[in-house]
Amino acid sequence: MTGGAKRKSEAPAGAKAKCPICGKPTDPEYRPFCSRRCADVDLNRWLSGQYAVPGEPADQTPTDEDSEA
Repeated sequence: MTGGAKRKSEAPAGAKAKCPICGKPTDPEYRPFCSRRCADVDLNRWLSGQYAVPGEPADQTPTDEDSEA
């Protein structure tokens, strides 16, 4: 970028990044989280479907079980 412009995602100088799960300062080993626990909490939320990207429902495709009936 030119003219010293900052990207939107950059934190102001001197600001500490915070864990998106608990708000504590982040640990470089677990970035962007503060600990393994918070990283695991986030992973569980993804795997259990708590986080979702909005969009149109996917078309249903017939399966082998549907064609046997």
